[in-house]
Amino acid sequence: FETTLPAAFSDLLPHFLVEPEDEYIVKNKPVTLTCRSTPATQIYFKCNGEWVHQDDHLIERTVDPATALPVMQVTIDITRQQVEKIFGLDEYWCQCVAWSTTGTQKSQKAYIRIAYLRKNFEEEPQGKEVALDQEVLLRCHPPEGVPQAEVEWQRNEDVIDPASDPNFFITTDHNLVIKNARLADTGNYTCVAKNIVARRKSTSATVLVYVNGGWSTWTTWSSCSAVCGRGWQKRSRSCTNPTPLNGGTSCEGQNVQKSACVATCPVDGGWSEWSKWSACGADCSMWRTRECTQPSPGTGGKECQGLDLQSLNCTSDGAEDVALYVGMVAVALCLTLLLIVVVLVYRRKKEGLDADVADSSILTTGFQPMGIKPKNSHLLTIQPDLTTTTTSYQGTLRSRHDAPGKFSMTNGPLLDPLPNGSHTLHNGKLNSDPAEFVSRLSTQTYFKTLPRDVANTSYGTFNFLGGRLTIPSTGISLLIPPEAIPRGKIYEIYLTVQRKEDLRLPLAGCQTLLSPVVSCGPPGVVLSRPVILSMDHCFDACLDNWAVRLKKQNYEGVWEDILLMGEELVSEPYYCQLEAETCRLFSEQLGTFALVGESLHMGAAKRLRLVLFSDAYCSTLEYNIRVYCMDDTQDVFKEVMQMERQLGGRLIDEPHVLLFKDSYHNLRLSIHDMPQAHWRSKLLAGYQEIPFYHIWNGSQRYLHCTFTLERLSLSTCELTCQLCVWQVEGEGQSFSLDFNIAKVTVSINCSFRTPHNATALAGPSAFQIPYLIRQKICSSLDAPCPNGADWRMLAQRLKLERHMSFFASKASPTSVILDLWEAQHFHSGNINQLATVMADIGKQEAMIFLVSDGEC
Repeated sequence: FETTLPAAFSDLLPHFLVEPEDEYIVKNKPVTLTCRSTPATQIYFKCNGEWVHQDDHLIERTVDPATALPVMQVTIDITRQQVEKIFGLDEYWCQCVAWSTTGTQKSQKAYIRIAYLRKNFEEEPQGKEVALDQEVLLRCHPPEGVPQAEVEWQRNEDVIDPASDPNFFITTDHNLVIKNARLADTGNYTCVAKNIVARRKSTSATVLVYVNGGWSTWTTWSSCSAVCGRGWQKRSRSCTNPTPLNGGTSCEGQNVQKSACVATCPVDGGWSEWSKWSACGADCSMWRTRECTQPSPGTGGKECQGLDLQSLNCTSDGAEDVALYVGMVAVALCLTLLLIVVVLVYRRKKEGLDADVADSSILTTGFQPMGIKPKNSHLLTIQPDLTTTTTSYQGTLRSRHDAPGKFSMTNGPLLDPLPNGSHTLHNGKLNSDPAEFVSRLSTQTYFKTLPRDVANTSYGTFNFLGGRLTIPSTGISLLIPPEAIPRGKIYEIYLTVQRKEDLRLPLAGCQTLLSPVVSCGPPGVVLSRPVILSMDHCFDACLDNWAVRLKKQNYEGVWEDILLMGEELVSEPYYCQLEAETCRLFSEQLGTFALVGESLHMGAAKRLRLVLFSDAYCSTLEYNIRVYCMDDTQDVFKEVMQMERQLGGRLIDEPHVLLFKDSYHNLRLSIHDMPQAHWRSKLLAGYQEIPFYHIWNGSQRYLHCTFTLERLSLSTCELTCQLCVWQVEGEGQSFSLDFNIAKVTVSINCSFRTPHNATALAGPSAFQIPYLIRQKICSSLDAPCPNGADWRMLAQRLKLERHMSFFASKASPTSVILDLWEAQHFHSGNINQLATVMADIGKQEAMIFLVSDGEC
């Protein structure tokens, strides 16, 4: 890169026209640094104190038209890998060095940083309820990031601009201040942090501006309620000045006032006596008068009705008057006789009708007693046989539904009966085809979304003796304790595990699925005590690192939060007992359940299970190794094993467990230390990568990477190498592989085999503790003892003291403890150890464990 300067400029020092500036690397895109100097004979880049190889420089030579000086421009690309290799230094920097015959000049340092933005806010806004005109402060501390994140606030998804609305103010430390809360300020507030890498939203904080109610003015008094005498009058006011809003307090005091009053009574007018007739006048008439003075009307009383003056012709003789009076008397007598006749006829007809009704048999025939004999009435008197585990039910046990779409809470099964009208249950296992049951299940309205996978479904018919359902090789089981089903009822119950592709569980923000999605039902059945649903989980079981919620799907298909782990209430119908790898749910209702977690800080981790497979036979030079990364639960492992068995794969190593931490870093996998003389990798890159969110969000049940290797000779069968798995930041794990590709190391058929035991057990065969012995233990330990030798000591000896308050809330605490012991130790429980615990407590009932089953 040497050049000769003109003699006129040979004594000038190099001068930088363009110097490199600070840059950020986003994802894997390299950044370009440019430096331009004049005059110069040579120009190079130095990064972190070391010269950059000249082959990495791009040199351009031009002439500055203004000064006629030669100009040299150099460009280099800086990649993310170069920055990551500088280990132990906080920052990566580069600068230009230009020199001529006169001297050397150095440019300013340009710092290159890997841009990122963490996911979790260090402090998120919290919802508040504030009074009108009150000041509100919403705090927000954005996630750590490079470059530092800019913060904006949103209300109901609309960006808040303090310039256009002076009622808002954003502080220098990103907090939002509402100076005077208005009703319009009610809404969901979100803190948004963003830089060149990503954009993060905090959880929404609901601000509710409430208004306390105020009284209006009193109305005027009403008129007295009494028209005459004592009464009352009232006035009222309303709580509308202002009206309480958004949960504000209502007005205190009375809204109606009453007061006594006396109303003056009205006096209706009355006529006085008629005066005497006057003398006959010149017009041949005489008259008389009366006055409305007995009494006179007053206080709104009525005036007298009628004439106050009468006149009479005084020229008629007495005979005419007599005839007039006789005619009036005759008319009155006729009317009286007619009225008497009508009354007599009416009474005679009424008596005749009553006689007819009394003698009629038409009306009484509708109420004649009828003898009704119920069909199959003998079934009501049948008592269950408790001496055998084989229970047969003949006939149709399902009652008519009251209405379509509703479950019938009858003594019959909740599903349609089998086609032949009868079915027999032996040790809880129906003699019908499992596919037939799944087909019947899918025809019900609520169950059409359930999977039709017979291998992952278990079912049985149960009564008050209880039982157990198990899905083999999944860690999923349902314990139905004795007396959980009311006496006299028979339920046909199923248990199934859902596939994610069949039922998408909505996850918000940083939530992740921690367990399989399990359905048991039918939902809506009446239970006298809780059943226990057991299922695996895949987190570190430290509730300090997680907020774990139990979700349940309702009848409309909507998922609801029903329980927060660690904050269970004994009064709720759900309670969880968390173990290292298993969750046991006490539930008084059946339905579809799942565990969903949200990490509280970067220390939270999920357990992943790494499983390695290869082709069972290899006749070519290429050899494939498949590495599966899945949630560490048995149901997913079973699904992968079944799939590989169909593909003809073989397991080449024991499964390994890896803790995958909550960060934005991806999971990387690579193979190293292969014998180069016999093997080589066909992978172009040094590693394969699974994106962080593909694993954390659980968009797929299992992910895998395939490593394609090539052996140089068909005779090569031995392969030794190292499999390295790590996140970009943090510690990784390395596994040694040493196997012969021509020999089967671990057979799938041997390592995964469906148990021969029944998937459904009903009655005493489902429990280790005999029914009668169980009743004696409960009656002995339920009653409190002064020295504590009761159910409390049993819980302590079984290391269940954390759940004391839950046990105490039950009618029989001992029975719930024994239910949990049965759920935990069905396959590996030692009943003699339980007897030893009873003996330590000091109860003689420990000796009853030595009684044989036949004696029980």
